[in-house]
Amino acid sequence: MEQNNTVTEFILLGLTQDPMKKKMVFVIFFIFYVGTVVGNLLIIVTIKSSRTLGSPMYFFLFHLSLADSCFSTSTAPRLIVDSLSAQRTISYNECMTQVFAIHFFGPVEVLVLIFMAIDRYVAICKPLHYPTIMRQQVCTILIILAWIVAFVHSITELMLALKLPFCGPNLINHYCCDLQPLLKLACMDTYMINLEWVSNSGSICTGSFVFLMISYIAILHSLRNHSAEGRRKALSTCITHIIVVVLFFGPCIFIYARPPTTFPMDKMVSIFYTIGTPFLNPFIYTLRNAEVKNAMRKLCHITTTSESRR
Repeated sequence: MEQNNTVTEFILLGLTQDPMKKKMVFVIFFIFYVGTVVGNLLIIVTIKSSRTLGSPMYFFLFHLSLADSCFSTSTAPRLIVDSLSAQRTISYNECMTQVFAIHFFGPVEVLVLIFMAIDRYVAICKPLHYPTIMRQQVCTILIILAWIVAFVHSITELMLALKLPFCGPNLINHYCCDLQPLLKLACMDTYMINLEWVSNSGSICTGSFVFLMISYIAILHSLRNHSAEGRRKALSTCITHIIVVVLFFGPCIFIYARPPTTFPMDKMVSIFYTIGTPFLNPFIYTLRNAEVKNAMRKLCHITTTSESRR
């Protein structure tokens, strides 16, 4: 497919052309990316090393943190490097690889968030059946299914991108390669491809968001029959999950579930769900979760003790 193109590389315009603002972009998003990787890695290590965090919720949180790290890595390093580089070129193959990565790790996060909602629904609404329904084998199958479905979705999106012939302009008015900015450069009628794209990515984002909100509404409705302490603990967990869902799916729906129209705020909205949400998730899940905070303190204490003995 690449042989039919006269364009072999693209130029990413990034977030700004102003030299001073580009330095600010470098500093801000370098901090964001390092915070994302360190924060999510800390959650991953804490869950793997703690015996108290063995429930399905933390099993899913482990994979959410893994997906967050990978999702942010699919865009942030390129943005950081390009902010200080005079040449912002990206080859055709690298561009297609980025399209694949964005649409692989993003859906993994979507599906893990759905599984976390199901886990909370069963735990709160069907507590007697929880050990049977959410046993370890079921959780493992769900996670494997998430990675497989995400892979199929990313291949579908990649096939759409590979259909696009590029024979003229190669300036991408974005900080990364995604189908929306690429559609504007294609020298063909992209109406049908855009329709496929919206029906694929747009329906996944919108459908998942609706399912999640219905799940949490059902959970909150069922809390009327719980004790005050039970309601408090359930509300604390559910509010945390709802915050993450809104922060991720709001920008995602804005970008993917609409006709092929470009708005000035598109790049900033994309920044929010590709870099901002993965950065915020570790803080949201640790600051509002006493079990994770206690496990992290124990991990830090063990690490400090072992270092002092050396």
